[in-house]
Amino acid sequence: MYMLIESFRSAFKALRAHALRSFLTMLGIIIGVMAVIAVVSLIQGFSNSITGIFSGMGANSLTIHSYLPRKDRLAGKTAKVTTDDLLAIQHDVNGISGISPILFLGRFGSTVKYRNQSINSIIRGTTPSYALNNGQYPDSGRFITPDDDLHHHHVAVVGVSVIKKLHMPGDPIGQYIQMFNQWFKVVGVLHPLGQILGFDQDTRVLIPYGTARSLLGASIVPDIVIQLNVNNMNEMDAVTARIRQVLRRRHNLKPGQDDDFKIQTPEQLLGTITSILNSITIILGGIVAISLLVGGIGIMNIMLVSVTERTREIGIYKSLGARRSDILLQFLIEAVVLALIGGVIGLLLGYGIGMLVAHLVPAFRGSFVPWWAVVLAFGFSGGVGVIFGIAPAAKAAALDPIEALRYE
Repeated sequence: MYMLIESFRSAFKALRAHALRSFLTMLGIIIGVMAVIAVVSLIQGFSNSITGIFSGMGANSLTIHSYLPRKDRLAGKTAKVTTDDLLAIQHDVNGISGISPILFLGRFGSTVKYRNQSINSIIRGTTPSYALNNGQYPDSGRFITPDDDLHHHHVAVVGVSVIKKLHMPGDPIGQYIQMFNQWFKVVGVLHPLGQILGFDQDTRVLIPYGTARSLLGASIVPDIVIQLNVNNMNEMDAVTARIRQVLRRRHNLKPGQDDDFKIQTPEQLLGTITSILNSITIILGGIVAISLLVGGIGIMNIMLVSVTERTREIGIYKSLGARRSDILLQFLIEAVVLALIGGVIGLLLGYGIGMLVAHLVPAFRGSFVPWWAVVLAFGFSGGVGVIFGIAPAAKAAALDPIEALRYE
């Protein structure tokens, strides 16, 4: 134990003696750990933002949308989930409630005007059940009503950013906005959701589904998204299978043909996104980990130089009875301490950068450094110190004491 303590004391003394060189040696480790921690914390924050979005959707809800593999889309094939599909599900599937269509007007958004101001917004046509299915309710005013949908009323429920960007009054209820050359009365303001990946979710505008259909015209059969709730969680698989059966029959899909739609729960949607984020974390972490290897090579080079500079000192230690293992341990500890100090500095800088970006970019709010990232950073730093420090340490331990004492 005494030798171990002395080795650490000697290591810190050697690092202090060449502070600038030690810092430059640690730079690769610092940059590598800093990048890993910053990337992981930001992706974790983004993942938390995504989780918050899906948390409003009940575990018993289902989302149905059209889907085709990329190769089929490139071949010119098309797929749609239609209003008739919704009616068939509503009629033929038991144990469901709150079924609601969502019709997106404008692939890349549509223009919303108020007086001399205008913004681009994704406008959704939907029904009253949308609020329950997505956990999105107005902070002021009201939501879309069955009467609005039935009689195609020109009313709108808007996000807070719509009010801000259009410079509307603080209480916009009763004001009129223009969309598709039509006037819509603002009847509600939705609870804010914030931004995600730079996309402002509060520029959304909801109008009655019947109104949205009338704006498209009777000749167009739109592709919609269907949301619904399963009354009994234990029947989730059975209800999903029944919906799939109904849609396959309606879409004239033969046995063996792939579905041209997807039925997903919030957990599945979140799981898909989470797996993508995890893959991104691993890829980015692998890329920035190269900096740690570069830092390890720097440590090895400097430690080799240190062994050469301290050859006479090593000879004195050996002449006084120091064993090969003692010399090996001393130089190995120096390399590990060098790597770990770099790891600590990198951890603090990475955490600071993560918090700064999270503060400036709302999509990454809630970012944090998970415990496994800290363990990984320190473990990798220590491992780099051991792996790249073993060669210089072995060289020092193998020196002949007589030759070392003669070294000038």
